[in-house]
Amino acid sequence: MHIAINAQLLNTEESYRGAGVSNYSQNLLTALGAEPGDQRFSAFVADPIFSAPNVTLHCSRGFVARPLARIVWEQTILPWALKRIGAELVHGLVNVLPLAAKLPSVVTVHDLSFVRMPEKLPPAKRLYLTRLCAASVSKADRVIAVSQQTANDLMTCFGVRARKIEVVYNGVAPHFLPGVSAETEAFRTSQGLPERFLLYLGTLEPRKNLARLIDGYALWREKNPALQDVELVLAGGKGWYYDEIFRRVQERKLEQVVHFPGFVPSPELPHWYRAAEAFVYPSLFEGFGLPVIEAMACGTPVICSDAASLLEIAGDAALTFPAEDTDALVRALETFFGQPELAEELTQRGLKRRHRFSWQETAQQTIEVYSAASRAGLRNTFQ
Repeated sequence: MHIAINAQLLNTEESYRGAGVSNYSQNLLTALGAEPGDQRFSAFVADPIFSAPNVTLHCSRGFVARPLARIVWEQTILPWALKRIGAELVHGLVNVLPLAAKLPSVVTVHDLSFVRMPEKLPPAKRLYLTRLCAASVSKADRVIAVSQQTANDLMTCFGVRARKIEVVYNGVAPHFLPGVSAETEAFRTSQGLPERFLLYLGTLEPRKNLARLIDGYALWREKNPALQDVELVLAGGKGWYYDEIFRRVQERKLEQVVHFPGFVPSPELPHWYRAAEAFVYPSLFEGFGLPVIEAMACGTPVICSDAASLLEIAGDAALTFPAEDTDALVRALETFFGQPELAEELTQRGLKRRHRFSWQETAQQTIEVYSAASRAGLRNTFQ
């Protein structure tokens, strides 16, 4: 079977556009190409640098990098291109399908934050995602949800039938693993990082709940003067509506102890996780929450919110708190630092939990979804 994959949001640049769904696209394409079998893969990309063994890449012209141009291309040129290369199935990696394409189809939906939390997104982006995602999941022969939380949202918000949805978790790349303490210390020194710090890593945008993290951290410092040497590092590229985050740091007079190193390239991520005393992820809403598993894979204790997908992914391997309760976040920090044995316990649980998530398993399950979608598409054709 010749499978064509729309990976236009794949981006290897060192910015927030190279994280999230781009990370999913890169790792899935690489893992699919490594799978044995008679399937053949073609991918439409806009990034001229990316490569994946055993995947034929069709690189679009530069204009497709602009959002509006990409949308027009996906809905007008891509259906023709699929026919030209003889594709037998199309997979939209990020929420959207080419609606005019007349062949079996699969779409991956990462989250429905644009429906569940519309106020956290720019209006144009919210409108585009809502309308085209709803049409795409209606058209698709199979829908991949990256968590049961996303599957539930698809059924509730868009009325997608349960039998049409397959939950396929993201994986964790092999380079996320515990390191050697001497290497971690050398990295901390080279980056000028504090001796002790809490780490957040992800895009700086409202859904990540960073203003609350800053408030909770400030209150925790006030209540625990003996732990003033524990600083806070908020790593990640600027997304949208991020001014409040920087303003909150100034209001709390935390400029000397809250650090913004910016976007972290993927090869460096394990070093940042390993150097931290704990990884803190206070997100209000997630489709999956990959940084939580990445941190666990590196042996770093995790403190995260009780967002449904994070509870699903982390299991009992994280210390959790209600996402909208600042006092609960303070109590979680007090619990973590007040029970020295808890860090090692969370580390061991996290390392065990990590083994449930691999890109090889993601690729294998995705290929199974292709087969199911192909059969369903053929049945629909002849009905």
